[in-house]
Amino acid sequence: MAAKFGRCMMLCCSRKLSQKEDMATSDSYEEAIAGLSKLLSEKADLGSVAAAKIKQITAELEAAGSNEFNPDARIKSGFIHFKNEKYQKDPALYGALAKGQSPKFLVFACSDSRVCPSHILNFQPGEAFVVRNIANMVPQFDLTKYSGVGAAIEYAVVHLKVENIVVIGHSCCGGIKGLMSIPDDGTTASDFIEDWVKIGSSAKARVKTECNSLSFEEQCHNCEKEAVNVSLANLLTYPYVKEGVMKKSVALKGAHYDFVKGAFELWDLDFKVTPTVAL
Repeated sequence: MAAKFGRCMMLCCSRKLSQKEDMATSDSYEEAIAGLSKLLSEKADLGSVAAAKIKQITAELEAAGSNEFNPDARIKSGFIHFKNEKYQKDPALYGALAKGQSPKFLVFACSDSRVCPSHILNFQPGEAFVVRNIANMVPQFDLTKYSGVGAAIEYAVVHLKVENIVVIGHSCCGGIKGLMSIPDDGTTASDFIEDWVKIGSSAKARVKTECNSLSFEEQCHNCEKEAVNVSLANLLTYPYVKEGVMKKSVALKGAHYDFVKGAFELWDLDFKVTPTVAL
């Protein structure tokens, strides 16, 4: 009985504390609004800045106060944050970007939501021309297949004159796991995914041969890096890339981002590319 009474008293006290906290919060809120109103009346030039900030905070509070995820509110609050914290704070940069772009990098990265290259490498707007797809694959040159990737490579190398092409693999890649899981008979169970990741089939074959004593997870980890090398080799099947490499105006780099360990590897490959000799 005493224990039950104690629990009731604790519950009562917690409710009273909660009510007091609510009252305190309400009072502080009213004081903040009053203070803001006074400030705005004294400094009219702050009105537009304050209005934008209030709009941002309101959007964030509305998104946070709802139990259900609101995609519209998230997008709007995200843009408001970007505009206030980046766009309006660097007018020179965005003014220059309005006139054109001249990125130093063409980056191939996975579509995985955890591995945004601009985020992990702190690329600024205008610094990297980015192509993202399942397992960061680069297919071989083909005029009838994968034209989207081909168009991006051609535009970046021929028109934007990028100087570096980087292919970034990553840890826990679902696309690579899918590649490693395709049965030996080649049968597929998806409309697009397995056919796409088969671009890295030679990487899978090499890992299966050289790392057959390792666990499946370890084999996948090795294949994440080996598939990057396959994509780098495939880049040389594009005539403008090969020409750029031969002239040393374009450099190819492989990379791997391990978000589990917080590590990033970067490497070069020596393809020993030589010009074709006319006979």
